[in-house]
Amino acid sequence: MFISRVCRYIVMMCCLSAIGAYAQEKHPFSVRDMLAMERISDPRVSPNGDLVAFVLRTTDLEANKGRTDIWLVAPDGTRLRKLTEDPANDSDPRWSADGQSIYFLSTRSGSSQVWKINLHDQSLKQITDQPLDVSNLILSPDGKRLAFTMEVFADCPDIECTEKRLKEVEERKVTGIVFDRLFIRHWDTWKDGRRSHIFVRPVDGGTAIDIMKGMDADSPSKPFGGVEDMAFTADGEGIVFSARDAGRTEAWSTDFDLYFSPADGSKPPQCLTEKNEAWDAHPLFSQSGKTLAYLAMERPGYEADRFRIVLQSWPEGKKRVLTEDWDRSVNTMAWAEDGKTIYATANNLGQCSLYAINVRSGKVTPLIKKGTVRSVAVKGDRIVFGMDHLKSPVELYSIQTNGLDFQGLTGINQERLAAANMGEPEQFTFKGWNDETVYGYVVRPVDFDPGKKYPVAFLIHGGPQGTFSNDFHYRWSPQAYAGAGYAAVMVDFHGSVGYGQAFTDSIRGDYGGKPLEDLQKGLAAALEKYPWMDPERVGALGASFGGYMINWIEGNWPDRFRCLVNHDGNLDERMAYFDTEELWFPEWDHEGTPWDNPEGYEKDNPINFVQNWKTPMLLIHGALDFRVVETQGMSTFTALQRRGIPSKFLYFPDESHWVLKPQNSIQWHETVIGWLDQWVKGDGEY
Repeated sequence: MFISRVCRYIVMMCCLSAIGAYAQEKHPFSVRDMLAMERISDPRVSPNGDLVAFVLRTTDLEANKGRTDIWLVAPDGTRLRKLTEDPANDSDPRWSADGQSIYFLSTRSGSSQVWKINLHDQSLKQITDQPLDVSNLILSPDGKRLAFTMEVFADCPDIECTEKRLKEVEERKVTGIVFDRLFIRHWDTWKDGRRSHIFVRPVDGGTAIDIMKGMDADSPSKPFGGVEDMAFTADGEGIVFSARDAGRTEAWSTDFDLYFSPADGSKPPQCLTEKNEAWDAHPLFSQSGKTLAYLAMERPGYEADRFRIVLQSWPEGKKRVLTEDWDRSVNTMAWAEDGKTIYATANNLGQCSLYAINVRSGKVTPLIKKGTVRSVAVKGDRIVFGMDHLKSPVELYSIQTNGLDFQGLTGINQERLAAANMGEPEQFTFKGWNDETVYGYVVRPVDFDPGKKYPVAFLIHGGPQGTFSNDFHYRWSPQAYAGAGYAAVMVDFHGSVGYGQAFTDSIRGDYGGKPLEDLQKGLAAALEKYPWMDPERVGALGASFGGYMINWIEGNWPDRFRCLVNHDGNLDERMAYFDTEELWFPEWDHEGTPWDNPEGYEKDNPINFVQNWKTPMLLIHGALDFRVVETQGMSTFTALQRRGIPSKFLYFPDESHWVLKPQNSIQWHETVIGWLDQWVKGDGEY
């Protein structure tokens, strides 16, 4: 609705694909619609503010993967066009200082390298030809230097050493690997000794310098860190980056620090935040370069502590916590050009809102409250950002810096959204544990008729320091259940983020207590508030902590649901400690290690209540899930089968904690909804 008919036609013609063609026919929303949506990310405003470059990901079902291209749009929503069209992946657009070209990462040469495209004649030039894949591209403010990351052996003096060692590993006859410390593996990858190091070189050519040489650490952080963990100084002569150089404590430490390194690598990295033993991240310089802003937690060993904004006069001035009195944890931030305001996003009561924070006073002013705001960029008096919600994937928008004049820049998925009937979402509240206010969402079934009674899909989020908020989820979309004729109910139980730090902290040592009470009261509140929901036809589903909670419900709330779905959930919290990789999670949540505090692991341990199990359960697990290992799912299935409880086990040998391959996602959704249909809608024949 925000783009012209001409732009809409261009989008439709350029983006049409096999799944796009499917989306043109009016139908209830399904997993195929979810996959058909094209995903916008990484908006970057040109130096003069006349164009926005962004990345668009398209799903190719036949190839069973996504591919990315770079697009352009003007700040008023006109001039939408595709800039790169190679079958390879193009991403990470970065404007040249004069705004005439864009540097980007591309795999078109056979490996990921830096390329440059001239906007006037579309001419292309390969900028780097490194022997290793290049990731995480940034440019210095003056446009004279590139910084990027490569995976190297930390003890190697140069890239050639890494090349040689990789070749030796490939050619050797033995396959055994010797480890002498954790991590052995992380998220979905076995560790081979390489680290993500930042390299800097002149734009016009020259040797890439490892500015982290000798550091046995990664930057950006793994597995989810990105370019927000590294920033050039205003003069381009140095880089500040976040890394965890924790030695043997890496697997249980959250002590990420900020480091400064000269761009020419002439001095070893200097730690800037040594006094803080908690997480420091996301360095960001004001345009003048006089102030460094970054995010900092204050409690070691706790990944869900509140990220505060810290300001430091650069280079050696005092540090000041800007947001100490604001009970929200910052996700992303951007400086105003005049340096007087920082624009930040933070989870907030089931939304991810956009705020303006006065740098002098710390006063916080909400600019956009509803929806999920992402990827904020500021130019002049306007803010460009991505935003999604329960009925739309990310599109680009802009507002004035005072929060006025909201405008849409893209409507990439407009045709697809118009073709898919979706359920209407509504937020509700109820009195949960200790009579505290708890928030939740209901999404009505597609083609809702208030005179009918509808079955219910009760979705339980992971984390537990997570949220089911007003966003467009590509793995746990409530619209997939609404399209299948279910009412979707989601509760942000105690432990969720966006409701104040005390709310998040409250479940430490109480995994099975407050969350279960909130879920019980939340479901009851939804059934009372919405009489068109059928209380006799309810199924519960969850992943990660939600999967743990499904096992906990099986033993501690066994008579409520017609069936359960458990994706990647722990059965035995004690053994899960020894199986997992990031040990700070269980050590914080269960208040110690299993040998120092065994009761902390046993009191909320689902394995202790298997004797109560009776509800049919579908198990799903990925072999590459090293956070919640596959044997936890297999053990759960064994217990169900041995007890004679109807159960199935869907196993993905090529997926991790998340199911990412498009065809596997289709199988996942069809299996899950088929299980619900069998037990919740149907008579449960087995």
